[in-house]
Amino acid sequence: MEFVGNVQLVRGNDSVIPAILKLLSREIAVENNPDIYIRTYGQFGIDEARDIRERAGSKALGERRAFILVMPFMTNEAQNALLKVLEEPPADAIFFIVLPSPETLLPTLRSRTQTLVLESSIGENLVDAGKFLAASPAKRLDMLKPLLEKDEDERRDMGGVITFISSLERMLGDRRSSEGLDAACREGLESVYRARQYIGDKGALIKPLLEQMALLVPVL
Repeated sequence: MEFVGNVQLVRGNDSVIPAILKLLSREIAVENNPDIYIRTYGQFGIDEARDIRERAGSKALGERRAFILVMPFMTNEAQNALLKVLEEPPADAIFFIVLPSPETLLPTLRSRTQTLVLESSIGENLVDAGKFLAASPAKRLDMLKPLLEKDEDERRDMGGVITFISSLERMLGDRRSSEGLDAACREGLESVYRARQYIGDKGALIKPLLEQMALLVPVL
């Protein structure tokens, strides 16, 4: 198949990698191909962006290269660092940027991509957004605990955090479209926007951002 453009944006996580490789196999060999670079990141910041920018400048051993980059989110700093590469990607390279909530990317970066829809689950949300909206503020704070837990490397599941925030945003956005929002709902939606905007920044205070949402979004 022919891909439209050299930069594909994919909603999902590492479970979509086999589907991407299957599509690629129609154009290039995927078994033991050194021109296919696959990387799953716990976080994607400026250092990771610089590494990809440097790798993009190398030449393919064969006719074409593919970068499959899976991440929970990409910091704004990293996005800006990749803009030039994604705006004018090498002719022999195709990029697949995979993350659970593509809408969290800056519009300037999204405008340089094509959306590739794959039938693959990204897994269950750590927190059910619908139940969260129906819960009292006190209950919501308790429901946030799975999102705030850290692993043995002292890292949170940022993919789960951002997927949850995006689910809330979609639900509130649907309500705004169908019923309109009163002042309290608008204030709550603004707190969700703020959380999505800043959650991926280096040094972001995740716990206060999520707790602010829990307190400001009205019970629905």
